[in-house]
Amino acid sequence: MSIVLDVREVWKAYGNLEVLKGVTFDVGEKEVKVVFGPSGSGKSTLLRCINMLNPPDKGEIYLKGKSLMEEGVDLNSMRSRIGMVFQQFNLFSHLKALENVTIGPQKVLGMEKEDAINRAHIALNQVHMMEWIDHYPAQLSGGQQQRIGIARALAMDPDVILFDEPTSALDPELIGEVLQVMLDIAQAGTTMIVVTHEMGFARAVASEMFFMDEGVIVESGTPNHFFTTPENERVKQFLHRLEVLYGGQNTEE
Repeated sequence: MSIVLDVREVWKAYGNLEVLKGVTFDVGEKEVKVVFGPSGSGKSTLLRCINMLNPPDKGEIYLKGKSLMEEGVDLNSMRSRIGMVFQQFNLFSHLKALENVTIGPQKVLGMEKEDAINRAHIALNQVHMMEWIDHYPAQLSGGQQQRIGIARALAMDPDVILFDEPTSALDPELIGEVLQVMLDIAQAGTTMIVVTHEMGFARAVASEMFFMDEGVIVESGTPNHFFTTPENERVKQFLHRLEVLYGGQNTEE
C-alpha cells in the first residue's frame, strides 16, 4: 500500500500557546483515519496544517513523497490535491449547486466547462444531490449543503480529503444523511482524514483512530481496540462521556 500523506513531528503554536506538539502519522491509499478528542486538543489545527492554511512551525508534511514545506514548492498546486470539508459549508451563496461544484475544476484545474460539468455530475451523483443541482444554497437544508461541499471536494479528484467535524453544524435529523455519504465514499476507496465524535461512523469505516489531547496523539489503534480495550485513562473517560451523551448509540452503531 502506497503512502499518500506523511505527517512527521509537526509543531504549531499561536503566540505562547503550543497547539500541536510533535504529531506524527501517515495515511495510506484508500485508508480512513479518524481523529477524535476534546475541544482544544489541536484536531482542527492539525487539518489546517496539513493543507497549509496554517503552515506548521516545525516538522514535515509529505503528499505522495513531495514535501509541502520545501522552499519553492507550488503550494496552490499541492493544495488543490488536498480536499477539505469544513464544519461550516462555505458554499458560494450566489452560485447554484452545480456551479459551486464546477468552479474548482474550471478555475483551479483549468478544465473546460463541459468537462468540469461532467466531473461535477459524477461527484453530485456520489452524494445523491443530482435532483438539486439548480438550487441555490439558501434553498437547501444544512445536510444538503454539506453534501454539496463534499461533492465540491470530490470533483477536484484529490489525493486525500480532510473532514473537519463535518456534522457539527447540522441538526440531529440531518447528520445521518451526511454520514451515509461519507460512508459510501469511504467504501468506494476515498482516502480520508476525519475529525469527528461520531463513533458509529468511526467504527464502520476507520482504518485507524487517533485520540488527541493537549496537542499530542495520546493513543492510536483500530476501532475495535478503542471500543473494547482502550488503555489510557483519559481515553476511557472521554469515550464514557460520549456513551452517556449519546445513550450508547454513538459507540454501538
